[in-house]
Amino acid sequence: MIEIRWHGRGGQGAKTASQFIAEAALGAGKYIQAFPEYGPERAGAPIRCFTRIADKPITVHSPVTNPYAVVVIDPTLLDSIDVIEGLIEDGVLLVNSAKAPKVIREKLKLKKGKVATVDATKISLETLGIPMPNTPMLGALLRVKDVVSMDILISQVKNKFLKKIGAEKTDANIDGIKRAYQETEIG
Repeated sequence: MIEIRWHGRGGQGAKTASQFIAEAALGAGKYIQAFPEYGPERAGAPIRCFTRIADKPITVHSPVTNPYAVVVIDPTLLDSIDVIEGLIEDGVLLVNSAKAPKVIREKLKLKKGKVATVDATKISLETLGIPMPNTPMLGALLRVKDVVSMDILISQVKNKFLKKIGAEKTDANIDGIKRAYQETEIG
């Protein structure tokens, strides 16, 4: 079972990203869970979301405490929340940041696992025209862990977005995902 914990702020799309990757895995025949854990329910408040993906039915129904991957959509949370709490020894921390993985590793004093960074905010501004880094972070996640294939994720994005936001914005989201996949730096 692959367990992922997402850290973001309300309105940044952490919940949506968590659900997207889970639904893409469901489309690939996997068992899934995706759910948020809110603090004060308002835009900008820190939130955590969880994703589980497995080959067998999932019987645990609690927050992810020992994730394989931690995805940080809002890098300001690195200063206020222990995002690496419970991260397994060979896990990966993925941060939306223009900083090199080495800088993040040193800042958090992380001695185990991998650290990866991608400037998902910049990518979303350049592809979507708005600072919505959640979909580019999906591409970065696929770069650090082959959770689902890129084709399955893109199919899921088209399925969810095409009728809702149109072809142009759907294609922009897909471009952001592909760019983030290419631009993710792993250290």
